[in-house]
Amino acid sequence: MKESPTQEFKRELTDAVKREIIAFANTQGGDLYIEVEDDGTIVGLENAEKVLESVSSMLHDGIQPDILVHTFLEGAEMEGKDVVKVSVSRGTRRPYHLKSKGMKSSGVFIRYGTSVTNASEENIRQMIIESDGTDFETMRSLKQDLTFTEAAALFKQLNVPFAPEQQRTLGLITEDGYYTNLGRLFSDQCEHTIKCARYSGTDKLDFQDRKEFSGSILTQVEAAYEYLTLNNAKTARFEGLTRVETESYPSYALREALVNAATHRDYSFSSSILIHLFQDRIEIVSVGGLVRGLTLEDIELGISQSRNPKLANVLYRLKWIESYGTGLHRIKESYKQSHNNPFWTVGPNAFVATLPKQMLPIPTEENEALANWLQQNKEFASKDLERYLNKSKGTVRIIIEELLQNGQIIRVGRGPATRYRVYD
Repeated sequence: MKESPTQEFKRELTDAVKREIIAFANTQGGDLYIEVEDDGTIVGLENAEKVLESVSSMLHDGIQPDILVHTFLEGAEMEGKDVVKVSVSRGTRRPYHLKSKGMKSSGVFIRYGTSVTNASEENIRQMIIESDGTDFETMRSLKQDLTFTEAAALFKQLNVPFAPEQQRTLGLITEDGYYTNLGRLFSDQCEHTIKCARYSGTDKLDFQDRKEFSGSILTQVEAAYEYLTLNNAKTARFEGLTRVETESYPSYALREALVNAATHRDYSFSSSILIHLFQDRIEIVSVGGLVRGLTLEDIELGISQSRNPKLANVLYRLKWIESYGTGLHRIKESYKQSHNNPFWTVGPNAFVATLPKQMLPIPTEENEALANWLQQNKEFASKDLERYLNKSKGTVRIIIEELLQNGQIIRVGRGPATRYRVYD
């Protein structure tokens, strides 16, 4: 007898036995003999029954998922001496791992020739795919030490139960107690982020500031929406006795486009959702393109096929999604009072929602005064107009943009040196 990729000897029962059995179950199976020297010399034991019970307890208490169904323990006689034989078949819930270490490299082992080695993160990821399939939401998360402080607070605020039994029903936890990738999205340790960048012009040359939001996907969406709201200028006017407020971007369109991006993106990509704020539009870039088989025409007609149905179901329960398949249509409806309409651009691995800025009217009483001021100030900086109108930087930026689009002024220079010249 000698050791091989499918045969291993151990002089005595120690914790190292667990590593060997895990490695067999994660690779191609094999037989482990206890009370046999590495060179094949039979040592033998006095009480095989006691050792069999100890091995059984060791496997039950120290290894996850349950490996006993893939092992067969028996006492055997070799050269007139008693030994214990543990036969291990290739497991169906790989990767098997030490319960104390979790599903990470330090707790997962594979067989390499006659040696046992720690599995790499890529080894572990591949085993999860082979065992769970390629459905991102239902696959076991590579990271299992998750917390849900942010998500639990929001569920409580919305009066939606979030106990372990609800998490299991929603698909955040598997039947055998593992967190899924869906669970990781809602956890405080979510690895995906939303990135926002704001530019002073209509291209990416003049960068102003950036924000990146992390944590639970719920927290990210809320924080990103708050950032968009802060950059969504409003103006008011009176029509008769009625006060009419107008936003640069319909709040509904911002909210719906953002929730759509988070709901339907492909989370198997590590890239972030990107939000670009230009002077004349907002672009929300979601990773993954359209679900295979659907066209842009299909989704505009209201055909709904979510890439992440379990995520969509949770957001539906939270009332973040009102009804399936109506999002894009409602975004367009929110622009029905505007001259510019939102539109979508689809790439092989990206979906871009473009929301044009609605030009906010300058209050009537200011029109004549502004026209006179422009006649007297043929070239000016934005700060000059801020001082004259006694309005905020954001409001003046909108007024300048309207003057630019109307052809009343032209931009001269870029960056801090930007000035504006009255068009003659």
